[in-house]
Amino acid sequence: FFVGGNWKCNGTKESISKLVSDLNAATLESDVDVVVAPPFIYIDQVKSSLTDRIEVSAQNTWIGKGGAFTGEISAEQLVDIGCQWVILGHSERRHVIGEDDQFIGKKAAYALSQNLKVMACIGELLEEREAGKTFDVCFKQMKAFADNITDWKNVVIAYEPVWAIGTGKVASPEQAQEVHAAVRDWLKTNVSADVASTVRIIYGGSVNAANCAELAKKEDIDGFLVGGASLKGPDFATICNSVTSKKVTA
Repeated sequence: FFVGGNWKCNGTKESISKLVSDLNAATLESDVDVVVAPPFIYIDQVKSSLTDRIEVSAQNTWIGKGGAFTGEISAEQLVDIGCQWVILGHSERRHVIGEDDQFIGKKAAYALSQNLKVMACIGELLEEREAGKTFDVCFKQMKAFADNITDWKNVVIAYEPVWAIGTGKVASPEQAQEVHAAVRDWLKTNVSADVASTVRIIYGGSVNAANCAELAKKEDIDGFLVGGASLKGPDFATICNSVTSKKVTA
């Protein structure tokens, strides 16, 4: 089970210090990998004060080696400050910033080459879902990752329907399970049966302390990528511990 907390562009030194102490005080189930992604400028603060039980991620990285790229942060720099993960292909990077599938796929390849583990995000817009194109969109985004990734052991796939992110509108457990199963099937056909059975596919999109247990029960939901609720220590801990619902179903 895997739970990531994407803090997005939120927090101050003070609020992050409080959040870190809440996370340090939380009791987390042993069989869940937990990662948090602060804004770049707070990674060092979090890394030096957060329990080793929780790993640290960046929210983005540059496509290649550092150099004359004003405003960018390289994978090497992230590794240098002890960052273990990066979130790539988040819908806000795709739809607000304009990053395309190929650009994101190349970023993933470079990050992995520098020993940075990757949360690879996919997901459809509302109009794409309503037009019945959910699978087409997700598979196209998956293909860009698959074209660039040779070793999947350090990759977690995050399915985040864009219409559910920050809207309070959650995909039903059945809707999420349907896409997760389809993505797993796509991996089986296009990558390998081994990768399909071992790679973790997590769900993101208005996940909170109240709805996580029902989602966690679904066979192909291997955890969550959490936005707003990850800024509240106790709620985030509850989501991490929803792995217990998984065990009950198993």
